[in-house]
Amino acid sequence: MILNLHTEPLPYRSELHITRRSVEEYIARFHDAERIAGYCRACPNYGRSWACPPYDFDPEEVMRPYRFIHIVASRIYPAAADLPFSESGRLIIPERRRLMSRLLHLEKLHAGRSFSYMGSCLNCPAGTCTRLSGQPCRHPELVRPSLEAFGFDIGKSVEELFGFGLKWSNNGLIPEYLTLVGGFIHNNPDLTDEDFLFDR
Repeated sequence: MILNLHTEPLPYRSELHITRRSVEEYIARFHDAERIAGYCRACPNYGRSWACPPYDFDPEEVMRPYRFIHIVASRIYPAAADLPFSESGRLIIPERRRLMSRLLHLEKLHAGRSFSYMGSCLNCPAGTCTRLSGQPCRHPELVRPSLEAFGFDIGKSVEELFGFGLKWSNNGLIPEYLTLVGGFIHNNPDLTDEDFLFDR
C-alpha cells in the first residue's frame, strides 16, 4: 500500500503498549525469517527502499550484541466510524512519525537501535529512494528497518505479548483499530517502559 504523505491527519486516539524482553528470547520465540521473507519479496518495496530487505548483513547478527528489546505497539482508534480504508494513512502516518521521533531520541540517550513501523519509508517522496540508482541513503540518521523486515512475526508478537490481535479491513473500511509495532534494542538494564512515554 502506498500512503499519501501530503494529506491532513484524521482525528484519533492511541493506546501505547510496551514490554521488555531479552533479545535472545525474542529471537527464539518470534523470528521466522524464511516465512516472513516470502511476504517481503511479494511487496513492491522489496529491494527498492533502504528501509526494506534484502540486506547485505545478517539481521540476527546485528541484534545479538544487544541484551534487551522493548516492543512498542500503538493501537490507533479513529474518532469517526465507517472510514474507507484508503484513508488509513491519515491515521497511521502521524502516529508513526510521533513514535519514531521518540525512538530516535532514545537511541541518542542509550546507544541503542530502533526498529521502525511497517509501511513505506516516510523520509523521501514515493519512488525516489536512492537505492533505485545504487546511491547511499539520503537520510541514514532517520531510516530504520521494521521488525518485519528483520524477519519477525508481528501478529504472533502482538497476540502473545499484549493479548490482542491485529485487525484488517474485510469490507473496505478501517477496522475498529489499527496497530503499529516497532522496537528498540539496547544494553541498559535500567531502561523501563515509562521511558517510552511521551510526557517524559
